[in-house]
Amino acid sequence: MEIDPATGLLRGVRQVLCAHCDERPSGVVPELIVVHGISLPPGEYGGPWIEQFFGGHLDAGAHPYFADIAGVRVSAHALVRRDGSVVQFVPFSTRAWHAGVSSWQGRSACNDFSVGIELEGTDLDPYEDIQYATLAALIRALAETYPDLARERVVGHSDIAPGRKTDPGDSFDWQRLNQLLRD
Repeated sequence: MEIDPATGLLRGVRQVLCAHCDERPSGVVPELIVVHGISLPPGEYGGPWIEQFFGGHLDAGAHPYFADIAGVRVSAHALVRRDGSVVQFVPFSTRAWHAGVSSWQGRSACNDFSVGIELEGTDLDPYEDIQYATLAALIRALAETYPDLARERVVGHSDIAPGRKTDPGDSFDWQRLNQLLRD
């Protein structure tokens, strides 16, 4: 996996660039990776819903759950699907709107200095082997492209927004990811 440093885009993956992003503050670079879990509708995998949600054109009438979230303006830098494929929504050099009200080690507004990676999944369903392998490869590529982003600076959404967020959930195997990053 390789990132074009000039554009902040992954080479060889599907790009579905969205408008729910903006520039990082001047002089701020990625220093933290935030792992999220998402499925739309909740507990269902596949389909176009996540891409439509981040793109701002989710059909509120397509599922009862969508009526409450259709107008929400959020994004992530990338999504790792259940089959290990990656979809990129926001260049890594740009600020995605994934963290919300958040803080890490006394520093607030994590969107400013983090990369948000969504895994297609839930807090309860085990993530797929291929998702861990793809996530580890993506983290390595990010660490190679952005020197301030150490492989050890990977946290869950629940770590930066405790009490408000629970993803990637108890089903996420942090030891497994850490082992893949050591190999």
